[in-house]
Amino acid sequence: MNKTMKLTMSMAVVAAMSSATAAYADCGEISLTEMNWPSSQVITHVSKFLMEQGYGCTVELVPSATVTSVASLAENAEPDIVTELWLNSAGEAYRKLEEEGKVERLTEVFNPGGVEGWWIPAYLAETHPELKTVADVLANPDVVGGSFNNCPVGWGCRIVNDNIITALGLRDKMEVFDHGSGETLATSIAAAYEDQAPWFGYYWAPTAVLGKYPLIQIKIGDIDEAVHLANQSADNPNPGVSDFPPAPVLTVATSALTEREPEIAELMRNVSFDIEILNSILAWADDNGASTEEAAVQFITTRSDVWSGWVNDAAREKLAALIK
Repeated sequence: MNKTMKLTMSMAVVAAMSSATAAYADCGEISLTEMNWPSSQVITHVSKFLMEQGYGCTVELVPSATVTSVASLAENAEPDIVTELWLNSAGEAYRKLEEEGKVERLTEVFNPGGVEGWWIPAYLAETHPELKTVADVLANPDVVGGSFNNCPVGWGCRIVNDNIITALGLRDKMEVFDHGSGETLATSIAAAYEDQAPWFGYYWAPTAVLGKYPLIQIKIGDIDEAVHLANQSADNPNPGVSDFPPAPVLTVATSALTEREPEIAELMRNVSFDIEILNSILAWADDNGASTEEAAVQFITTRSDVWSGWVNDAAREKLAALIK
């Protein structure tokens, strides 16, 4: 039995004891987002494990996405913590919550930050070096397969993309394939690579996909912060063209959480992943057919040098006794 399997079993045993542990713990109930993409899910499961086994919390995972998590924070002041919020896609609604003091930025969860944009496969860029901008693509859309692979419904990037698509008149020039999930979007890239076929669409990093299937970014246009901000609204009356700025990716918490559970807020201020480490964990999961929870276990068992610096002394002692 390998170390990952042993810890998975240990987690199950400890989970069965969690009610007894919680009775003696200072930490109460914490709700965390579990977004519908792998990097967020790994971060969430790592955070959940540290909270439960290091701090004695009872953690509830809340399935969510960028737009829905911000709406829930605005309407219900829940969940307590959003573990991976892409600020570029969060829109004005999130900024209003910050201005009103209802939420607090705890940290930038990626080092050096997130990347998002429109891409083509590296092999296509090599055979067609003239493809450097969206204007180049639109001049000969057949070269990229005559279609654009759009963000899934419910993602913040879908709103931004739809506004850019409208401003460019893209639907008049090529098919726009609106993906139903992140899984189908990733699968379209893998399938294109398998056949060395044309592909053009949106993606982001950190992901295992960009680690396994090199993509070259196509310039949408100059970065215009005002235009990009306006494009984050589904009701934008005047969509414009702007590339995606470098993306701050945050862990945020409600003000109620930071007051109620200061030790957990301090923990989450420390939870920040080097993108290369996270990419390697995501690639490991993909190569081994592992779940994101198993990927979190892989990180915990192999990178104590990283997470041990995130937790306080008492939590570090409890975790060291569990992870042997």
